[in-house]
Amino acid sequence: MTELRGTAAGDEEAPDADGSGAVVSLGDGWESHDGGGRRPEDDAGRGVVIAFGHTMKTLRLREGLDRDTFGRAIGYSAATVASYEQGRRIPSCRTIDKSDEVLHAAGLLSVWKDEVERAQYPVFFQGMAALEKEAIELLSYSALVFNGLVQTVEYMKALLAMRRPPLDQETIDLRVTSRLARQDIFDRRPAPLLSFVIAEAVLRHRYGGKEVLRGQLEHLLLIGQKQHVELQVMPLECEDNAGVNGPFTVVTRKDGKKFVYAEAQGIGSLQTDPEQTVLAAARYGIIRSQALSPRESMNFIEGLLASL
Repeated sequence: MTELRGTAAGDEEAPDADGSGAVVSLGDGWESHDGGGRRPEDDAGRGVVIAFGHTMKTLRLREGLDRDTFGRAIGYSAATVASYEQGRRIPSCRTIDKSDEVLHAAGLLSVWKDEVERAQYPVFFQGMAALEKEAIELLSYSALVFNGLVQTVEYMKALLAMRRPPLDQETIDLRVTSRLARQDIFDRRPAPLLSFVIAEAVLRHRYGGKEVLRGQLEHLLLIGQKQHVELQVMPLECEDNAGVNGPFTVVTRKDGKKFVYAEAQGIGSLQTDPEQTVLAAARYGIIRSQALSPRESMNFIEGLLASL
């Protein structure tokens, strides 16, 4: 079996460019992202961002622009420009392209986009984040909490607030906005095929309170109406469940290669072994057959919502 495991310390590596590597950890995605700039989460990402910042500063000085003038040209303050150049924040891809244009860099900044974007994620999640962006099919079984791709902001904040040791507010805010960025998968064209099987216990657990759960269930109903999304519920009364070993996600890339991501107690693994990925996909098929149908599941969620 091809597999790498890791902890929150981030001792894994991202998949090789040809997809032959194995990786990654912590599937609920400790990322950070906001419109004005993201914060690198670990030393590996910080090194990339610092190098990018030095390049930006060198090009800015070559053009004879101070930070204030340059900032106005790209739509940000001088303080934000300073944070970019010092590697304390990560600009969006759009900001990088705009900076490249303003500084007449002829692509010297834009070429950094992929590496800088990856730096918003800690090393242990970069592989999975990249796969989500490339997925033509994503199959997710949730047994403890909702998959981050379907979580509402309020639900995210409730989960992150319960972390022990506790997270500071800035870290919570950064991780929330980054997780929201991953949800672009629902609007991508061509649309990937997305399937989520959710254990009933997840639907009933009132993390953050009744109103948070109400908003989360309403959000699920909206997601379930998308043509390329199927939501199913695994009811508590079901006597058979092939997912008893816990939550996992199967991702298929355009080249047909499958990956299986699983996590428990802050430790995650991304398997690339063909035998294991095929078995996981087959296991997911069994889980889907044991769960309520999509239509029955939507009715079930509507019933839970009405009972709150």
